[in-house]
Amino acid sequence: MAGFLTQAKLEGEWHNYQCKQYKRDLSWTTAAQEMRKMFVAAAAGHFTVPSRYVFVALTFATSLKRLISKPSECRTKFLEDLSTTRDKLVTKLDDDERQKVMELAEGTDFGMFSCIDLDQVLEEHMTTPHWLGRFPHAPPANGPVKLTPPERPRHDEARYVQRLIDVYRERFPDKINTLEQVEDVSEAKGHLLRQRVAFFAAESMRVFARDSTTPEYFDQVKEDIYTIVVEESERSHPNGWERHAAVMICAGTVEVTETILKPYVGPEVRKGVCHHLANDDRLIWCREGER
Repeated sequence: MAGFLTQAKLEGEWHNYQCKQYKRDLSWTTAAQEMRKMFVAAAAGHFTVPSRYVFVALTFATSLKRLISKPSECRTKFLEDLSTTRDKLVTKLDDDERQKVMELAEGTDFGMFSCIDLDQVLEEHMTTPHWLGRFPHAPPANGPVKLTPPERPRHDEARYVQRLIDVYRERFPDKINTLEQVEDVSEAKGHLLRQRVAFFAAESMRVFARDSTTPEYFDQVKEDIYTIVVEESERSHPNGWERHAAVMICAGTVEVTETILKPYVGPEVRKGVCHHLANDDRLIWCREGER
């Protein structure tokens, strides 16, 4: 299997994955035969030597893995075998062709060769979004990576943070009119920090769904929460502060759809999802005429 790194394809940099199912552990004898095929073809000009050559098999002989982990020794061993092999692929070459193969191998960094067994294939595959498509009932290797809010709000926080400033402006009319003034009111400062922590808890879930499962799962969590909390949001409340608090309490009661994300959707994530919804203009805390 070829992995092209440039538009030049086999004439440029590329990776080769030698994937076969063998009856026994992949040994040096078999691996060396595959190496010879590559060098003979490359010396003949059929393609450039790949920058990475990966043997993929169920299991490997310990001696092969040890040899490949020492590139200089591996090259020496390969060149010794190349001079004595009875492989018809080599013996049918004339002297000039054989010399080209020898020189090409001598000038190649054998660090390009590596081994990946079935366990490593599965371990790496689990970190990709494709894992869930092939193994829908198997949990991913790791859960969401916790994200913490930076000192200053990011550009993607602007809308929900402004919604919260509207709440603080309404609750503390003589003290808060801008984001900078929130720092001077301890109740508002602590409240904003908690909301930002919650937003990033949900953001970590969004990134996890995007990178390790499928983005639609996070969209489903948002829809589940919105379907319930919107009713509380639309009710009459004395002010935005009370509406926000009521919606957050309501979010904690939502039963989300059974997906791979469900075990990770805790109370803080649910709060954060509400702020993601506020970012989408689907939840608004302050309404005219309530004061």
